[in-house]
Parts: sequence; C-alpha cells; structure tokens
Amino acid sequence: MSAPTLELRDLSVAYRVRGIDRQVLRGVSLAIQPGEAYGLVGESGCGKSTAAYAAMRYLPRNGAITGGSILFEGRDISAVPEAEIRELRRAAISMVYQNPIAALNPTIRVGEQVAESFALLGNGRSESRRLAVEALRRVQIADPSKVMDRYPHQLSGGMAQRVVIAMALASSPRLLVLDEPTTGLDATVEAEVLDLLRSLIAESNTSILFISHNLGVIRAMCNRVGVLYAGALVEEGATATIIQRPSHPYTVGLMRCIPRGGLDKYDSHLDTIPGTPPPLGTPLPGCVFVNRCAIARESCATAPTPVTDLGNGHTTRCPYHAEAASMPRVVASEPVTASDEHRAERGRDLVTVAHLSKTFAQGDGDVRVLSDVTLSLRHGETLGLVGESGSGKTTLAKTLLGIHPPDDGSILAIDGKALGSTIDDRTAHEVASIQIVFQNPDSALNRRHSVTRIVARAVQKLAGATPQASEERAQSLLDSMSVDPVLHSARPGQLSGGLKQRVAIARAFAGSPRVVVCDEPTSALDVSVQANILNLLADLQARENVSYIFISHDLGVVRYLSDRIAVMYLGRIMEIGPAQDVFDGPHHPYTEALVSSIPDVDGETRVRVRLGGEVPSPAAPPTGCVLHPRCPRRIGSGVEDLCTSTEPPLREIGPGHAIRCHLDVGQLGSASRAATA
Repeated sequence: MSAPTLELRDLSVAYRVRGIDRQVLRGVSLAIQPGEAYGLVGESGCGKSTAAYAAMRYLPRNGAITGGSILFEGRDISAVPEAEIRELRRAAISMVYQNPIAALNPTIRVGEQVAESFALLGNGRSESRRLAVEALRRVQIADPSKVMDRYPHQLSGGMAQRVVIAMALASSPRLLVLDEPTTGLDATVEAEVLDLLRSLIAESNTSILFISHNLGVIRAMCNRVGVLYAGALVEEGATATIIQRPSHPYTVGLMRCIPRGGLDKYDSHLDTIPGTPPPLGTPLPGCVFVNRCAIARESCATAPTPVTDLGNGHTTRCPYHAEAASMPRVVASEPVTASDEHRAERGRDLVTVAHLSKTFAQGDGDVRVLSDVTLSLRHGETLGLVGESGSGKTTLAKTLLGIHPPDDGSILAIDGKALGSTIDDRTAHEVASIQIVFQNPDSALNRRHSVTRIVARAVQKLAGATPQASEERAQSLLDSMSVDPVLHSARPGQLSGGLKQRVAIARAFAGSPRVVVCDEPTSALDVSVQANILNLLADLQARENVSYIFISHDLGVVRYLSDRIAVMYLGRIMEIGPAQDVFDGPHHPYTEALVSSIPDVDGETRVRVRLGGEVPSPAAPPTGCVLHPRCPRRIGSGVEDLCTSTEPPLREIGPGHAIRCHLDVGQLGSASRAATA
C-alpha cells in the first residue's frame, strides 16, 4: 500500500495562554489514505479545527506541537522550513475555512481573488480570469461574470462559501481540508458541492479531511469518521458503523441529539448531553468524558482509558462500551403543555400578509425580490420558510419586522390591525410584538455589556420599564433560558455559542413578543447545543403562545419545529401546507428537489431530483413559471408551452396544502415515489 496522504501520529498541540501551555490535542492518531474522505466530528472546543490547522502547519502564533508528528505522503512535515510549507499549500494542500467572509479580502473584488489562485499556478492574467469564471460556474454561482465584479460584503454567506471552495479547488489539491464547508449552503447547493467533491476524489484521488457538525453530510461524504472530545479521539471507524452502532457514550449522545425519523416537537424533546466540554487545557488524567458520562465509574476519573479494538477498523476509548448503546436517555424535561386558553387560540390567524411585494432599486434597474406573497401566521404555530439563497426568505422576514418598507399595495396586519411600513411608523407595542433571533449571536450582542445589561436594555426600551424593574425582568428571563446566575454578569465573549444564543433569545422575549423571527438560529451550533435550543424554543412557544417564523437551510430541523412550511423561490410561494404534507408529498417539483437533496444520517437513499441550469437573477426572472428553465418535470409533461408563457396560480390540492404548478396532482412527486427500494 502507498503511504497515507495525511497521518497524525500521537499528535499533541498546546496553546500558550497568559504564559501557560494549555493542551488542546491529546495524542491524536489518524490516517487518511489517497482518495479517502475522513470525517472529524465533535462539539465546539473539542479540537477539530486545531487538528485541521495542524495538518496545514498553520497553527496560530501561540500554538505549538508538543508531541507526535504530522506526515504528508509519508514525509514528516512537523518541522520543515516555512518556505516548503508554503509550496505545499500552493500546489498540494488546500483548505476551506468555516467563515468564508473572514477568508476573503474585503478590499479586493471577488474576481481578482479567485483569479489569483490560478495566477499562482503560472497562468497568465486573461487565462486566470477565464478559469476563475469557470471555477465559479462549477460551484453553482449564477452569473459568475457579475459576481466577479463584486466585493465580499456584497455576497450572501452561501455564495461567499462557494467562492472559497472554488479557490481551494483551483490547484486540484492532493489533500483538501474542509472546516464546516457547507454550513451556509442551501440543501440543493450543498448536494451539488458534495457531488463536486466526490468527483474530485474520483478524478484525482484527492484525500479529504472533512470537519462538520452535520452528521447527515458526514454520512453522505465520508468513508471513515473520528469522534473528538476534549482533544482526544474517543472513537473511530467506518462512518456507517459509527452512526448505526456507536460504542462510546459521547458518540451515542451525539447521535441521540439529532431530530430523526420524522420526529416533531409534539412527540418528545430531543435528547441532550448534560454539561459542557471542559475548558481549554483542563488536566484530564482519566477519561476525558467522565464528568458528562451516564455510565462512568470512579476509576474512569483517574485511570487513562486505553483504545479497545472492536474489529474492522472500529476502535473506542471506553472499557464499558458494551453498555453505551443502552445507557439512559437524557431528556431535561417533558415538553411543556399549552394551556387550555392558548389551545383555544390555535388555528386563528395572528399575522396576515397579502399581495406583499418588495422592489429594490439598483444602478441598472429595479429588482423585485418579493412578488405578490400572500400567507398567514397563526397563534402559537411555527411557519418554516425554506428555499435557496436569494429566494426572498430573509427579505420577507425583514419586511415583516419593518426593516424594509413593502411596495405600495402590500398588506401587513397583526390581529387584523394594519402594521406600519417601517419601524418608525409603528408604535412601541407593535415593535415589541415582532422580534428576531439572528443567525450569529456574536455579531448581535454588544461585547462591552454584561449579559444582564444586554437584556435589561431591551426590556427598558420595548416594555418601558424602570431601570430596576428592567434588571429584575432581565434576570428572570435569563433564568428561564437556563443561563446560570453566575453568568449574568459575564460578557458575551466569556460564553459558549449555545449560551450566547440563549441570551439572544432572552433579549428577543424582553418585550413579550407575539411573533419571533428565527433566522438560522441553530445553523452554527453543534448538534448537542442545537437540541437544547430547539427544546427551549418549543417550550417557550407552548408557555407563551408565541408564533415563530423559522428560516433554515436544515430541513430536518425545520421539520422538527414547524407546524406548516412555506417553500419560496425567486420571491414567490411555490408551496405551503402542513409540515408532514409538504415533506411527504405530493410535492411541487422545487420542493421535491429540496427534499431529495437532504443528506440522511441513517443512510436511506432517495432518487435525487436535480434542478437544471442555474438560479435566474431576480432582476430578470423567467416568463411564465419562474422555475420552468430548471424544472425536472416540465419536459414531456404536456404543459411545456403553458409553463413558459403563463405563471401558475397557487391552488389547493388538499386541506391547507397549496402548490403553484400547472401539473396535475397525479404528475407531482412524493416521498414514497422518491425513496429507493
């Protein structure tokens, strides 16, 4: 056999913080063969990104290798000169970072940055630009020539990530390190990117180190997987084996946190893993997971845990692995039950949106981002909004919030009373009634203020309370969000990602809102933290009778939390109905493509329904049905001419279930038809 492309041998890494070396990786050993995709999973702070940076020899200045070695194609690169490492990064090893905006230079146009990747390989200026356009087209960017002329801040998160992936693939690397590469991508684009990566492996025998908290993506992409916790590799094996038959208590806990098998918020709370990972550099003489383990013995805290070989490349660091699969489930509490008064209100419309359009002025003409959207949001329900980037989901939410004024003729109302076009046109009570939880709590929370101060300011502004009453209300809200009183005086930078999001949710509830817009609130969170946040949102909804508009690319999460789902494309509602009906079908062809693109953690395969071509620009939408240039069901359907000339109406095909399509119900796809026997 040839040497592994990448091999970590008993690798230990430490960060020097305030003069003290704090261990991050603890004797990690793994190998990735040529043409193999290896997944690395675990919670934030467990050392996944540090392992990736170590493989690239790109540790921060305060990071150092304190033991072991890093081998690339059989050669130890732990201590080779920096010039040789730069040459390897230029031609043999590439990395896609978790935050694409931070990876792009904000002062240089996108085209110049992508073209530079090809220029470094010896191509001329014009050839580099041609290759850059082609690279952007390969990662499903519509109108790449226009995107080339933009700056990074003018791109959506998903588009920026595709640009970074295009740059990383420029050199056809032999090792590709991917740190959460699909976090900000739509389901369809994510599936296309995964296909692209698989073709890269097949064509050039590229090895991949794939870091992700999306276990469905890991299942779809990786041959083998390693589970990291507190810097130690606690389990390793074939991906299907690790997901179906986990043998370490930590891996079992991770698998139980995922909403699977059509589970929804009314069935049960999601399982959680109690506690949090140990702080950076904590001495751990025994099992690294002992403080959170449901089957730990006293000896686990003091004696090192050896690696147990379970056969077929499956190893675990737990002497009691036979008990792991049957260990007690951890559910903090049963779901909160709505009161009789709140249940009586269910089914009544709270928010009404009718004939809503939104047009933005651009230099070369107006762009209509929303087109005649009509929908309602009921008391105490969650309406999931799904669709590809640019479909209008966030614009719809911001228009409802009063951030963007709608076009003339649009109707927005709450409890039958018209809402002002913008926040300035609304009363304090109306502003407090509709709040938002953003995707990234880091950018949404003031780093200079304590947690209590952040929430108290919102209470004072939205509820008009006195400073003392505001602080008392803030502390009560934080307690209800399970934020430890010890942390009430902390600043956001001292909190984990999950705790920051709890603070953001507490701030959103400061004015006792009736509607909360959740814009990708769990996309950046580990599955264990995500489970806690989803349980919290479900309980708050039952207790407060609040309604949610839930925007997410993760359709599994949307299915768990949503009562109804609206599918958007190019500013139009293409399908809307009860969550189960939308997922099970009959589907709109666009919904069918979205659902069939979901990576399934259990390995169930579906017939993939692919959309043809590229997403059209909202500035020049197609005539007739806006999906027709990409629709997989148009050809041979007998309505091709109608699709290209006439926009279909939104028509009801079942109780509360409507689809915008010229096809008859019998011609539409369904989950049963899409599943592979």
